[in-house]
Amino acid sequence: MGEQVVKMAKIKEKACKICKKIYEEGDKCPNCESKENTESFKGKVYVLDHEKSVIAQNLNITGEGDFAIKTR
Repeated sequence: MGEQVVKMAKIKEKACKICKKIYEEGDKCPNCESKENTESFKGKVYVLDHEKSVIAQNLNITGEGDFAIKTR
């Protein structure tokens, strides 16, 4: 019997150049609606509470979820 190999395409993550939100689907950022995005970013941070997070304040993040530390 031959084995069937299923290859799954890896979905590319994009980061918004305006608010740094990381997302996978669509051309518009779900956070700020900007169409300026990049697949080239460095580092990731997951923010649970942007109002209490010192890191979120330093990176000017105003939401919860995955965000890029630096976009290009």
